[in-house]
Amino acid sequence: MSRPNAESRPDPWRSPVIVAQIPDTGLHRKLEASAAERQAMAELAGVREVLSAHADLDVVPKSGGRIQVTGRVRARIGQICVVTLDPIENEIEEEVDLMFAPEAEARRLADLIEEGQDEAEPPEVVDPPEAIVGGIIDLGRLATDALFLAIDPYPRKEGAVFEAEVTALDPEDHPFAALKVLQGKKQDKKKGK
Repeated sequence: MSRPNAESRPDPWRSPVIVAQIPDTGLHRKLEASAAERQAMAELAGVREVLSAHADLDVVPKSGGRIQVTGRVRARIGQICVVTLDPIENEIEEEVDLMFAPEAEARRLADLIEEGQDEAEPPEVVDPPEAIVGGIIDLGRLATDALFLAIDPYPRKEGAVFEAEVTALDPEDHPFAALKVLQGKKQDKKKGK
């Protein structure tokens, strides 16, 4: 289980749950990333630091071998303001509501949804369930993905406004200024100067 563009690095925050061991009543997991996990997350996400990362998740079995994971993921991350270049901190809080299904069923449902997209008037976009790979759902990876999707790629310090430097244009400085000079020389030659 690796992220497509993670350059084959291992997932920074792992908390695997074996699907066969989930009770019929479901289970509740509170996760907190360690300092080493947070540092690996920051490197992978390209942010200055991950100061904290928590997940509060419910894992509930549904019919047909499906598993629903709901809850909330919270983090505090350190970034650099794109305007002032000052270090800033941002709070992230993301709701999680994902359905997991056995790998073969997840693939079949994804194909059905893709076929339905060919119609002239597409129905509501439905996300296929995530695949349960190897009988395990990794709640740490799920939480990491939710956090990464919520990171602002262009963070700004509160009140920071980008102001472009405005300079008055020289009327003689335009794309055709060189042609004007050449044309002037041509005119001078015709006049015999």
